[in-house]
Amino acid sequence: MNIEVQLNGRTVQWDIEPGETLLHALRRQGLFAAKRGCETGDCGSCTVLLQGQPINTCVVAAARIRGRQVTTLEGLREDPLMLKLQTALVDSASVQCGYCTPGMLITLYALLQEGGQPDEEAIRHALSGNLCRCTGYVKPVEAVAGLVAELGGRS
Repeated sequence: MNIEVQLNGRTVQWDIEPGETLLHALRRQGLFAAKRGCETGDCGSCTVLLQGQPINTCVVAAARIRGRQVTTLEGLREDPLMLKLQTALVDSASVQCGYCTPGMLITLYALLQEGGQPDEEAIRHALSGNLCRCTGYVKPVEAVAGLVAELGGRS
């Protein structure tokens, strides 16, 4: 089946297999930031943005994204907000093994894109779909709270 997708700001044509997941389709395109983790939608390591909202690609059929906008971490590599977010996480030692980091970055980016000044509770809630076994979430939450304060609610 052939579908057209808006991928990282470009229109692309994909030939997908029936039942193929978005995660598999992305990886076949050479996009590997979305990690293969649980494959049940529980760990968040495969998170990307679909129409600006975080989703777990391991449980979304690629055929369902026909004509929709998908943004991966690779597509945000030059985005100023993403660069600030990455710096905040690295500077606070929030990145340990790194397996969950791409999914966390996408999730936190979506939260910050909403605007406002999310508090610790909102940050923790946003991260509730991203499993991290190394950090205990303390440092990532502190890093994002610090970034929110630095940005003053603007992103």
